[in-house]
Amino acid sequence: MSMSPLGRRAILATAATLAAIPRAGVHAQGATAPEVRKATLGYIALTDSAPLIIAREKGFFAKHGMAEIEVAKQASWGATRDNLVLGGGSGGIDGAHLLTPMAYLIHTGRIVQNGQPVPMGIVARLNTNGQAISIAAKHAALGVKLDAGALRRAVNADSKVAMTFRGGTHDLWLRYWLAAGGLNPETDVSTIVVPPPQMVANMRVGTMDAFCVGEPWNAQLVTQRLGHTALTTGELWRDHPEKCLALRADFIERHPNATRALTAAVIEAAQWCDVGANKEEMCAILGRRAWFSVPPADIIGRMRGEVDYGDGRRVTNTDTSMKFWRDHASYPFRSHDLWFLSENQRWGVLPMDLDTTALIASVNRESLWREAAERAGVPASATPRSTSRGRETFFDGKVFDPENPRAWIESHAIRRTQGA
Repeated sequence: MSMSPLGRRAILATAATLAAIPRAGVHAQGATAPEVRKATLGYIALTDSAPLIIAREKGFFAKHGMAEIEVAKQASWGATRDNLVLGGGSGGIDGAHLLTPMAYLIHTGRIVQNGQPVPMGIVARLNTNGQAISIAAKHAALGVKLDAGALRRAVNADSKVAMTFRGGTHDLWLRYWLAAGGLNPETDVSTIVVPPPQMVANMRVGTMDAFCVGEPWNAQLVTQRLGHTALTTGELWRDHPEKCLALRADFIERHPNATRALTAAVIEAAQWCDVGANKEEMCAILGRRAWFSVPPADIIGRMRGEVDYGDGRRVTNTDTSMKFWRDHASYPFRSHDLWFLSENQRWGVLPMDLDTTALIASVNRESLWREAAERAGVPASATPRSTSRGRETFFDGKVFDPENPRAWIESHAIRRTQGA
């Protein structure tokens, strides 16, 4: 497979960066103590950041020798990117709760000033499921649910539908849903970027028609009677991957033991977050002024699998609610990263001739996850046997086969590809 200049630059930049970094621990003769106790990790006020916050609040970082980790709130995904580019040693951050595709877009330089790649590594997934697409109250009569086609009667090229970052997960869920309903997100509506905590406020002023974001913002929209949830993203793709824990590659290479330690802490926090008896405490912690500054009541329902859609539908014990550990939610399947890259090729964010296999091998550090899981006491029998979860089926019946991503892209009539 030929490789685009973008792909070549990313891989060459990674190799050059890592070659210049002293490999920490080479002379440590197998020592597992972290090389440093401190790191700065960014987060956005979304419930899927819970493993980082809980690892800090419940002492999991300290347990693994990383007592000085700071979990720092970021204003937007753009600010998160900028602070990752700066790095922890220059007043930025060493890693972050991140939209999974962003790790690749930063690594390739696609969303970095001057196109300069900043090598990144994904060391864990933070969750599956748990996002939603919401519709403004002014469109209540349309009864919009899984079929986006119901929106066609009310929107035009100037209608604003919001997501949180171009090429990110929310952008891809929104585009997939619209296109499956026969709406072209490139021409039939206007997609705009709004930071997650500002979604509800922007809907309140009446200028937006729909948005896709994580919780608690969809639930809060319903609580404030400003709209309804059309669908949760677990209905679009059951147990879909969502956020990741991504670190700068230079931090990983300089501090491999610290990387394993902080990842082990996040794994233990993910396990804690998935215990039903811990949900109330978790939501109380997240709701604090220091973290989300949101009433815990706006968080707890959907975290328990209770969804009030705001249009008369109510479900309990849904099996499409957010997972942090169950069903291998924490493991970074490489097949899932391939889906994100394929969708960004579909929508013209990445070129079609990109060597996705080499790129994933550079960014996805699933072997580090396995080492961290062992450190956290997870038995090998409880970890995935393969780096692929296999074929994935979507709500519209389409099937993504990671053995043939090009066929997936070409199966969609609505797309905007870049290159051949």
